Amino acid sequence: MTTTIESAILTRRTIIDMARRRQRLGSGSSRSFLEERTAMTQWPDLTPVLAPILWAVAGAAATRLYMPERSTRDLDLVIESRDTQAVTRKLRAAGFTLLGSLSIGGTRWQSPQGIPVAVIAGAEPWWPLALQAAQSNRDAQGLPVLPLPYLALMKFNASRTIDLGDLTHMLGLADAATLAQVRDLFHQFAPDGLEDLKSLIALGKLEMDDPGAA
Repeated sequence: MTTTIESAILTRRTIIDMARRRQRLGSGSSRSFLEERTAMTQWPDLTPVLAPILWAVAGAAATRLYMPERSTRDLDLVIESRDTQAVTRKLRAAGFTLLGSLSIGGTRWQSPQGIPVAVIAGAEPWWPLALQAAQSNRDAQGLPVLPLPYLALMKFNASRTIDLGDLTHMLGLADAATLAQVRDLFHQFAPDGLEDLKSLIALGKLEMDDPGAA
């Protein structure tokens, strides 16, 4: 039986190989569009609900800090797995409705205003560092956002097609200093993924018509 990790690796390798064969220099959107940063969707700030528990946004609510904003109905947020029960109590007390569980670990909710909220429980050893760093990494709305190295690692581990698309966009737009931080984090927590990371950076830079920066 194929495990979730094996499935993620297979998906990642397949998409990388396909993109290598088909992508051409400068084949993405205009640079001005790719560098645009907006916060058109106003998400609920859950700090008053969850405090003092640390949390951060992930998913499309986070990627808009690093690439053009894409439409989504869901707010994805991350917490440490050890805080799951406390977060559940706080959300219930604030009028959120529990809808079910997430296959990746966590729970699905609906806010009192009808907004779908996914609470992802991070169990890997780097999550405390990621959530602490997010508190000083705020978007235009003021929400705590996972810094790019941690968001990249999270999406790399998931390796759904949408995650890999986000990764190439964000890594292609990242500067050299940020990419160095991404590589350092992968060296520490995902050394087996460094070759695939290199390919994703190269594909992102190719889309940006900047292959020498990979």
